[in-house]
Amino acid sequence: MKTKEEVEELEKLIGQLEGLHSEISQLAKKSPNDGLNVFKLKLVNRVLQSGNRCLTGRYKPFEDFDEFDESALPTNSDVTMILTLYMEQAERFRSDNVVFQKGQWFYQVGGAPSNIKGRNPTRVGGEKK
Repeated sequence: MKTKEEVEELEKLIGQLEGLHSEISQLAKKSPNDGLNVFKLKLVNRVLQSGNRCLTGRYKPFEDFDEFDESALPTNSDVTMILTLYMEQAERFRSDNVVFQKGQWFYQVGGAPSNIKGRNPTRVGGEKK
């Protein structure tokens, strides 16, 4: 990550993905094949757009998927699956951008440890590109 704002955007994205996933996965358990309503779909698509800005290159879950088509409402289970994949990649990106120093985890900003505290990594992302 190059700036503090990118760290803040990632943290916001992770929170939004987790919130949406929690709500929609409950719907998917009750009615997996029901279509998501337009209001919820618009919220999901906004979060996916944010994810696509943040998760680029090898972190973007699918090269050919950006958002759901509002004219063909996806099922609850479809949305849950995509949100899960975005959550996994967001966490992989976050994990690849924290370093352990002085007994704590910090985000790397501009290639160097910052003063922005992070959480310990939970995913192995591999070599950075």
